[in-house]
Formats: sequence, C-alpha cells, structure tokens
Amino acid sequence: MPGIGKKNLEIMFLHDKPARIITKMKGQKKYASVLAKEVDCTYSHCVRILQDMKKLGLVEFEKKGRIKHVILTKSGEEIAHSMEGIYLSFDKI
Repeated sequence: MPGIGKKNLEIMFLHDKPARIITKMKGQKKYASVLAKEVDCTYSHCVRILQDMKKLGLVEFEKKGRIKHVILTKSGEEIAHSMEGIYLSFDKI
C-alpha cells in the first residue's frame, strides 16, 4: 500500500468524521449514503474516507447488483470497538 502508512492511520482517526464513521458501522452493513447522513458529512467526503479505509484494510465493499454495502473487516471491527470505548470514556468526563 504505497502512501498509506501507520502515521496516516493515526492521523485519520484523530479526525472526527472517520472515527464516527467507523463506530457507526460496528457490527452491521451500511450504505455510504446512510453513513454520511449519520455523521453529518457529504456523500463524497464519506466515500473518500471509506476508500482510504479500504486501502488500509479496515472496510470492504460488497456489491450486489446496483446495491453497494460497506462492511468492516476484522481489523476494522477492532478499531471500531476501541473508538467506541474512547467515546464512552469521554462521556464519563
């Protein structure tokens, strides 16, 4: 994966939208358009984030006909679980 490294992964999840996108996907298939609405960002921005996550091996796209779902890989699920824990810790403060 040229150009995608550990530093880029750290930078990605220090931003609000990617962190919220991955936590919203935890345990389920989603449409990119639904994710965009849930995290309040544009569809194109959401797709760009999802494509970066795919390059990092965190999500996969599942296409059936015209329908395209996004699902988390095992690594993606682990990060989503960790991010959810961080958000819960923030809520306690």
